[in-house]
Amino acid sequence: MKLFYLSVFFACYATASQAVDLENGDDLHFENCTGCHDSTAYTRDDRKVQSLARLGTQVRFCKDNLGLTWFDDEVNDVIGYLNKEYYHF
Repeated sequence: MKLFYLSVFFACYATASQAVDLENGDDLHFENCTGCHDSTAYTRDDRKVQSLARLGTQVRFCKDNLGLTWFDDEVNDVIGYLNKEYYHF
């Protein structure tokens, strides 16, 4: 029984520590991405991003191209924001 409770605890802890901050993702996106992209880049029929993995690759590509020094959690915040707002993977 202890093993069960321990497993539940670690599952909850891992989920909480990996949660994205959608508000931060929105802010980072607005401050850094909207100079090049408007929402049509995310909503057009022939968009390049067709999976969550590709979305991550694209956000990292743009981050590197702009020379942004985001931490991994900030990259994940932007990915989470874009996924929730536009992609729904």
